[in-house]
Amino acid sequence: MPSRRRDAASTGSAATAVPAGRCQPTLEEEERLKLQGHTLIAGLDEAGRGCLAGPVVAAAAMLPLEEDCLRLFDGVRDSKQLSTSQRERLYTVIMERAVGVGVGVVSVEWIDRYNILRATRLAMQQALAALSLRPTYLLVDALKLPAVRLPQLALIKGDARCLSIAAASIVAKVTRDRLMLALDEQYPGYGFARHKGYSTAEHKRALAALGPSPAHRRTFAPVRVLLEARQPSLNL
Repeated sequence: MPSRRRDAASTGSAATAVPAGRCQPTLEEEERLKLQGHTLIAGLDEAGRGCLAGPVVAAAAMLPLEEDCLRLFDGVRDSKQLSTSQRERLYTVIMERAVGVGVGVVSVEWIDRYNILRATRLAMQQALAALSLRPTYLLVDALKLPAVRLPQLALIKGDARCLSIAAASIVAKVTRDRLMLALDEQYPGYGFARHKGYSTAEHKRALAALGPSPAHRRTFAPVRVLLEARQPSLNL
């Protein structure tokens, strides 16, 4: 319902869902906010929230809404729908043509100490802090940011719906993939360069054979269960 979605956007109290079947992000949300006087709108997304290893990375992207963004950012969409080469090409386009881009990275140690939800929100706050311009409104993929005193709207599957969030998803994904390539060199044998820390069969086999590396999240179930199984029993 249009009126209900308008209320959710003004209060920032609810996440709205992407319409079924839509895969190409649009500027619908950005254009609606422009009519309300918002010209500095940041889309935010994360990469690596569900991984067993590596940091969580978030990005904020502000597009030049006074220009023809659909043409300038042609091909930008949810990073999961793109190949590695497509993401790399579009990453360059976004970095060159966006009004502002910010990135936040939160470590495995922080994730294990405070939990992944808090770590994801912190990464998004870092990404916002890294922007050269302060946005007046936030479009966030799925999450609310209670600690950020800016009007905001959480969009379920926002990276498939909203061009600003899709741009952020590409920046976050490419940044994190590059970090995982570095971790692959630092901790060979786990296949980080291929699966990027996700819970694949290859990754689980390597974990079982080698045990967790310092890059693994020890509070995540597969890693935690393995560590618990390897602890020597106490003969009391």
